[in-house]
Amino acid sequence: MNRHAWSPAEPERLHLRVNGENHDLVVAVNKTLLEVLREDLALTGTKHGCELGECGACTVLIDGQPMLSCLTLPIEVQGRAIETVESLADGGRPHELQTAFAELGASQCGYCSPGMLMSAKALLEEIARPDREQIKEHLAGNLCRCTGYLQIIEAVETAAERRAAARLAAAGDGDEEHKAGEEVAAE
Repeated sequence: MNRHAWSPAEPERLHLRVNGENHDLVVAVNKTLLEVLREDLALTGTKHGCELGECGACTVLIDGQPMLSCLTLPIEVQGRAIETVESLADGGRPHELQTAFAELGASQCGYCSPGMLMSAKALLEEIARPDREQIKEHLAGNLCRCTGYLQIIEAVETAAERRAAARLAAAGDGDEEHKAGEEVAAE
């Protein structure tokens, strides 16, 4: 037999935790995480872009950190939390970033949006109120051919402002409830 003949990679049993759900799969070991997400789990929000790790369209979060799924083998991320763009919406309510992207025109053709959103989510989890330079730095691995980036940067700023305002309002509501409880107890 010709030892240089092509043969398919042997399948491997994997356990992946994607968007909070456990998945037991049998996949070829040479399949990328991007391929497994799209083809085996039908999570098509993560996009095929360059497949060379240069465009960021395939960005997902692994344990909260942006990673390029086109360069990641699923066997490397077993037991770790994998988040795709499908995880952003809370029920029917879009994430602050999704709302800001839509309102500010940060998504035109939309192809880069899933990767941009996931990178921006990781940034806002790390830095609640990033400045423009921090936003640019964290999104540097994500390419967009449509918007010129200004709308994307402004959308991340807007989402950060809204998150901060919501946290303040929630903290204020807690104080009001606490005060109301004290007033009732004093009576």
